Amino acid sequence: MEKVTIEAVDARMSAADVRRELSKPLGAVNVAVNYYELAPDESFAFGYHAHEEQEEVFYVQSGTATFETDDGEVTVEAGEVVRFGPGEFQRGVNEGDERVVALAIGAPRESDLVEMRRECPDCGERTPNTIEMTEDRDALVTLCIECGAETGRFD
Repeated sequence: MEKVTIEAVDARMSAADVRRELSKPLGAVNVAVNYYELAPDESFAFGYHAHEEQEEVFYVQSGTATFETDDGEVTVEAGEVVRFGPGEFQRGVNEGDERVVALAIGAPRESDLVEMRRECPDCGERTPNTIEMTEDRDALVTLCIECGAETGRFD
């Protein structure tokens, strides 16, 4: 058994105001567990994305998260849970004024096969993107795979 205090785990650079990866401190081998706090207009992810092999479950503890999906928007309020199967595209955002606090649980834990799409200003449409650390390591940027344009910056 392993037990951790969420605040004792260092936050990581992310699209969210606070993201704490809990899997390693908990010794979890087969499941990814992440704690999030989203300020207004922030997202769980860098873009609209799908995990090829991983299913994800989001439990919203407080606030309201709105998920964009291929079937339209899905609102998840405090005390509610939503599941996305492998290959299902989604992006959860805090569209409200209240902070969102949530847990994201994914299995299998290791899931490098992720397709992410963002609006590219140069291509004029949503395109596949990659994420890179800036040279001075002070931010993450999303880049259009088709033309190389920067589509987002996250400190």
